[in-house]
Amino acid sequence: MTASTLDTSARTPLKGWLAVLAVTLGIFSLVTTEILPIGLLTPIGEDFRITPGTAGLTMTLPGFLAALAAPAVTVAAGRLDRRILLCALMVVLALSDVLAATAHAYWAVLVSRVLVGLVIGAFWAIGSGLAARLVGPERAGTATAVIFSAVPLGSVLGVPAGTFLGELFGWRAAFAVMAVFTAGVLAALALALPPLPSAGATRLGVLREMTRQRATRLGLLVTVLVVLAHFGTYTYVTPLLRQVTQVSPELITVFLFIYGTAGIAGNFAAGAAIARDLRLTFLAAAGLIGMVTCALPFLGDTEPGALALLVVWGFAYGAVPVCSGTWFARAAPQAPEAASVLFTSSFQATLSAGALLGGLVVDAVSVPAVMVTGGVVALLAVAVLSRARSA
Repeated sequence: MTASTLDTSARTPLKGWLAVLAVTLGIFSLVTTEILPIGLLTPIGEDFRITPGTAGLTMTLPGFLAALAAPAVTVAAGRLDRRILLCALMVVLALSDVLAATAHAYWAVLVSRVLVGLVIGAFWAIGSGLAARLVGPERAGTATAVIFSAVPLGSVLGVPAGTFLGELFGWRAAFAVMAVFTAGVLAALALALPPLPSAGATRLGVLREMTRQRATRLGLLVTVLVVLAHFGTYTYVTPLLRQVTQVSPELITVFLFIYGTAGIAGNFAAGAAIARDLRLTFLAAAGLIGMVTCALPFLGDTEPGALALLVVWGFAYGAVPVCSGTWFARAAPQAPEAASVLFTSSFQATLSAGALLGGLVVDAVSVPAVMVTGGVVALLAVAVLSRARSA
């Protein structure tokens, strides 16, 4: 009998879906906390009298640390019950929010961001692969889409709400509210999750063996290309809208909200489409991102044109996390947790690298140039997938 069968045989569908919801809330809390500084960099910088670049460390630190934490924490956890581990990680996340909210020096904020990175890597690596164990293999696709919907939801709901709180009560209030919210998520996980004994300790040898497999290497290459292209461009979409489209700051918020809403739709559309053809779904998402980012500097000079392209971009990117996570899971069905570790590490490391490399292109050339560069990188992923066998 498999671990998945053991986990779900004595559970009702309702309990399984409540557990999925709890994990989704956990990832929503992670995503929101990770990208919350996007809307708070200016007040943070003013409070500690630091440059915007130094304040930007609050964004780059978590991604790189998450890439390291995913394998390190998962391997160190051995056969520890995953329910206990996920709850412990939520405790650390709540403490990181409290530390940020009460920090009297910038180094304390950076320490809190280090903790965020550690939690993101470990929680993602474990939580993103739990769908089949919670609701059964036959409903795993839908459950995975629900879990990954937390990513665009963090952008659509979490960051605007945090920015609004920061404007009303100061940036510290946003982190204080996240600490309270995370405590609530901890309670939900403790109540909803069943015992989740490790199906087999994840070891470094297992991860090394996975990277020797052709399917895994292909998934790594495509994930790196698409995520690099997306975050190398999306990080600078606001300057593009200001410079090329000449959109007002208030309207930019509306544009990005619509973008995020399209991302939620793309996430669930991909969850249905990958059941028929994963490779084609991933290829379509990469192709749309490539075409939109290449087109934005030329067709995004009007508000309707820019908004239409952003809707397509949001829809396409909403499919990327679920496509990438499913690809790794299918490449290593015998080691689902190890597959989640590789997905998390590659995604988080490339997320931060994309933002940094995009900044180099912007500083050296221009914002429109980074859009075209990112588009070309995304189209390279299309070329790679076009030559791959169906997955």
